[in-house]
Amino acid sequence: MDDDSRDRPSAPVGRSERARTAALSAALALAAELPYPQVTMEAIAARAGVGKATLYRRWPHRGALLVDAVAHRNAAAAGSGIPDTGDLVADLTAVLRSVVDELADPGWDALLRALCVEALVDTGIGAQVLEQVFAPQIALFADRFATARAAGQIDGSVGDVEAFELVIAPVFHRWQLRTGVLDHAYGDAVVRRACRALAP
Repeated sequence: MDDDSRDRPSAPVGRSERARTAALSAALALAAELPYPQVTMEAIAARAGVGKATLYRRWPHRGALLVDAVAHRNAAAAGSGIPDTGDLVADLTAVLRSVVDELADPGWDALLRALCVEALVDTGIGAQVLEQVFAPQIALFADRFATARAAGQIDGSVGDVEAFELVIAPVFHRWQLRTGVLDHAYGDAVVRRACRALAP
């Protein structure tokens, strides 16, 4: 901390939540505009219109704030969850196409790559990414997998995490290592192969 904020009374809940939302929005906006090293706590505080101490009361460092921002954005984008039209291939294809589109966004790509590095070298950030980013995503897929199992579309012995990895891991691997073209056609093929592998 860089001031005597610990001696100040806590801010009202409404104001605190507004400051949190402003900080999360500012962090994502700056990450889309600037190289990652320039997305500092000072820059985020200035963009959000809050004091730097306000950020440090909630987040110990930039990485924690940015993971929270990504998780907050994902939760807002998730809406009612994965579509359930009864056609598992079509539903997962729609989801994976949106994932491919996100990864193709230059600003989003740069932020996620930077956070991947931080998660690898900082076990705390790694645990936060697992808890706040991947666990909610797995939960969304698990709901869709449950209805697919009930419809006889997925082998009941396959767990949710394994099924999630069959769908997501190939796309993530190709994006992370740039082993080939990452486009809708590739994502569509991944879904078809995954659903064949998951079938009873």
